[in-house]
Amino acid sequence: LGGGPNRIGQGIEFDYCCCHACFALSKAGYETIMINCNPETVSTDYDTSDRLYFENLSLESVLEIIRTEKKKGELLGVLVQLGGQTPLNIAEQLESCGTKILGTSPASIALAEDRDKFQKLVKKLSLIQPPNAIATSNDEAKTIIKSIGFPIVIRPSYVLGGRAMEIISSEPQLKRYLLQAIDISKKTPLLLDSYLSNATEVDVDALCDGKEVYIAGVMEHIEEAGVHSGDSACSLPPHSLPKKIIIEIKKQTKLLALSLKVIGLMNVQFAVKNNIIYIIEVNPRASRTVPFVAKATGVPLAAIAAKIIAGEQLKNFNLIERKLKHTAVKEAVLPFDRFPGVDTILSPEMRSTGEVMGLDKSFEGAFLKAQLAAGVRLPKTGKIFISIKNSDKNTQIIEAGKILIKLGFKIFATSGTSNFLNKNRIKNIKVKKVFEGRPNIADLLKDRKINLVFNTTEGVQSVEDSKEIRSIALKRKIPYFTTAAGCNAAARAIEVNKSKKTNVYKLQNLIKQDNKKHHLSNNQLA
Repeated sequence: LGGGPNRIGQGIEFDYCCCHACFALSKAGYETIMINCNPETVSTDYDTSDRLYFENLSLESVLEIIRTEKKKGELLGVLVQLGGQTPLNIAEQLESCGTKILGTSPASIALAEDRDKFQKLVKKLSLIQPPNAIATSNDEAKTIIKSIGFPIVIRPSYVLGGRAMEIISSEPQLKRYLLQAIDISKKTPLLLDSYLSNATEVDVDALCDGKEVYIAGVMEHIEEAGVHSGDSACSLPPHSLPKKIIIEIKKQTKLLALSLKVIGLMNVQFAVKNNIIYIIEVNPRASRTVPFVAKATGVPLAAIAAKIIAGEQLKNFNLIERKLKHTAVKEAVLPFDRFPGVDTILSPEMRSTGEVMGLDKSFEGAFLKAQLAAGVRLPKTGKIFISIKNSDKNTQIIEAGKILIKLGFKIFATSGTSNFLNKNRIKNIKVKKVFEGRPNIADLLKDRKINLVFNTTEGVQSVEDSKEIRSIALKRKIPYFTTAAGCNAAARAIEVNKSKKTNVYKLQNLIKQDNKKHHLSNNQLA
């Protein structure tokens, strides 16, 4: 079962996983049948499977196709874990109707998605989650939030791409959200999680056959926790996490995979704050990062997962966790220029429509290339505007400011940020905010006197006040960054861009070098 039509919040990465699974199973001698109402599946890969049903992924449609196919021969089973959340939503019902689900069982999938059951598993394994709860009414939500405290991440259950997900920091915000949210009931509860501000988010993709686990990739998000993982840039391998934290994250991933009895692919999202590892969520399925990890490491994850689901053992693939000699950075491609008037600030709700990858020997070089691929041209000199929220006035911004001054940039800043920069001996020119009179920062942007924007903000009023800055930057194609970590990475990338010639590496050559070092043949990887 595929991922359905392409839309914001449901990436084409799942189409990639389904197609590669079909290729692998066809080579292994199986007849493959795809159900997916995605035009791209037809236009680019019409012969991917033996048969393609261009139908919606509702229970009724899938059951009718299964009945039709059973008349033609033995149906070995259905793969639901490669198409994202859409096919998972009907997995239990398919099984209850007598359809065999291959790979991770619907019971394990339900365990990972059921807040209460999963919370009990986490406690049993002595792992840590941010305080969280489920609310089935507005009044219950208010009571729970009083006990957990602000800020809080709030979202309806079973949504795609973080739709209707928000970070709530005050009573007025909560009141507004509850008025606008979908109907809350036992069938459609609200999920409430304590928000870990300034935490580093980490994504892990893994393969498991129920007995052994292979960690395919540990990715450090460049944007902090709170930005949807589909919109966040990330680095493979991690560019700043301590080695002991990475080792512990791998250990916890293996523990979760075996406890959930995963057969195939699994994705885990962690948050690291003050050297404490928190589990955000576990998805016993393919994730959006599978194609990125596969390209960066040379390990065909979706193909191997399909063979494991079909009954092969993980040990047959001779996979070795190896230290990469290069860094790969994934960057989201955001369609803001197609939607006039939309605010470009990143949030828990996914907005990207694709992704690109930068590859280099260093993190900074890879980040620079990822920006270039995403259409962002970082300036080598010029004027930069910096306006940073209080919680982001930290070492990352200090480092970024010092790098830019050293490179000859002239910094413009609003009053609060200007005072912060002055305290840290970073020369700057104070400029008025949009509502403080003229000339202000909006005027400078309109007159093309700014070449780069660093703007992080929080709170409804502050976001609204700074919306015009982001809107003008978008129209004028001025590069802008809306998180402290993104600002820091951009400054470091500019430094590399100015001091070194950008090298072009062949992905295949880098992968071959790693495979030679670890004695892996193409046959073993395939």
